Amino acid sequence: MFSRKKQPPIKSLIAQGTRVQGDVQFSEGLRIDGEVVGEVRAAPDVPSILVVSESGRVEGALHAAHVIINGAVEGPVHAAELLELQPKARITGAVHYKALEMHQGATITGQMSPTAVPLLEEKPTLKLASNAS
Repeated sequence: MFSRKKQPPIKSLIAQGTRVQGDVQFSEGLRIDGEVVGEVRAAPDVPSILVVSESGRVEGALHAAHVIINGAVEGPVHAAELLELQPKARITGAVHYKALEMHQGATITGQMSPTAVPLLEEKPTLKLASNAS
């Protein structure tokens, strides 16, 4: 269905039982099994993957190319490429995505918006042959 590019490795973990207060910035991959109160943002312009596991909880915005959620998120979610919502995903907030994969049981309380489709180049004005001057 979707072409699966090679995912970056998950090099960082916020373990279950850990609570981070403040913004988190990461590169490549991050898995959240614990709790984050603050924005979670991947480095811009590089492939990234963010996983919020079943035990994970985030209060704040999420920004990454590929986002996989099976836990709770309170805040906006921005997936530049693919958003995967697994069966126990609970999102309260706006969701922005390029492609969406949503499993039965996942819930979103908020607005869902696909990322803006680039505007097509403006087409030249057509002239009718009968109006040639």
